[in-house]
Amino acid sequence: MMAYIVRRALYGIPILIGVNVITFMLFFVVNSPEDMARMHLGMKRVAPEAIQKWKQEHGYDKPLLYNAAASGTESLTDTIFFEKSIKLFQFEFGSSDSGRDIGYDISQRMWPSLAIAVPTLIVGLAINITFALLIAFFRATYIDYWSVVLCVVMMSISALFYIIGGQYVVSKLLHLVPVSGYDTGLGAVKFLILPVIIGVIGGIGSGTRWYRTLFLEEINKDYVRTARSKGLSENRVLFQHVLKNAMIPILTGVVVILPLLFMGSLITENFFGIPGLGSYTIEAINRQDFAIVRSMVFLGSVLYILGLILTDISYTLVDPRVRLS
Repeated sequence: MMAYIVRRALYGIPILIGVNVITFMLFFVVNSPEDMARMHLGMKRVAPEAIQKWKQEHGYDKPLLYNAAASGTESLTDTIFFEKSIKLFQFEFGSSDSGRDIGYDISQRMWPSLAIAVPTLIVGLAINITFALLIAFFRATYIDYWSVVLCVVMMSISALFYIIGGQYVVSKLLHLVPVSGYDTGLGAVKFLILPVIIGVIGGIGSGTRWYRTLFLEEINKDYVRTARSKGLSENRVLFQHVLKNAMIPILTGVVVILPLLFMGSLITENFFGIPGLGSYTIEAINRQDFAIVRSMVFLGSVLYILGLILTDISYTLVDPRVRLS
C-alpha cells in the first residue's frame, strides 16, 4: 500500500514542475518585469527610473535564470526564477506587490472558503446521490422522464440566476438572512446559509443526472441480475450493490471539486462578500498583483495533484484490485 502511494505521489512531481515552469514563462518571459512595472504604475509614459525603482522594491531587478555577476551557487539562487518560483516548492509565497504577506493572507482566507465549500460538497453529494438512486428506482416511468427534464432545465440555468434570485427572494423579500457580508465565529453562520443552499441547488441538476447515468449503467450488469435472481429486494440491490460498485466514478467526480475546498468559488465569494481565497484571487487580478496570482496558481496545482493522490488511495479502499495497476 505504501509503495502504491509513493508511486502515485512521484507521478505528481513532474506535473507540478511543468506547471511551475509554464507559469514562470507566462509571467516573466511573455510578460516581462518592465511590462509588469508599467501596468502596475498605470501610466502610458513611465520614466526608466520609476520602472527600475519598482523592480528593485519588488525583487524583479535580478536576472531571470542565471546571474553571471554572482559566483558559486548564487549564480542560480540570486535570480528571479529561484526567488519567485523555486521557493514556492517550500511554500514560501513571499510578499504581494502591495507589500502584504501572501502566506498569512492564505492562512486567514482559507477558512471562509472551507466554511462554504465543505458543507456544499457534503450536502450536495448526499442529495444528488439520493435523488439519482430514487430516479433509478423509478426508471422508465414518468417520474424518471420528468426528473431528467427538470435536471436538464436546472443545468441550463446560469449560476448567477441562482445567486441573484436567492438573494432577492431569501434576503430582500423574506429577510431571513443577510444579502452579503461575513463575520467571525458563530456569527458567520447566518452569512453562510444562503451561499451553501444556492451552491447545493445549483449543482443538483448536473450532479443528479451524472449519478443517474452511473447507476443505470450498473443496473444493467450481470451481477445485478444475479442479485435479483437470489430474491434480493430492489432497495437492497440499489443501495448495497449498485451504489458500492459505482463508487469509483463517483470518487472521480469528487476529485474535481476538492481543489475548490481551499481555493474557493470566484463567483459566489464575490457576490456574497465572503473574504475567501476566491475573492482574494479576483481582487489580485483586478489590482494586477502578479505575486498573488502566481501563488494561487501554484497552490491550486498542488491541491489538485493532492486530490488525485487521495482519489487513487480511495480507489484501493473501494476496489483493492486497483493497487495492481
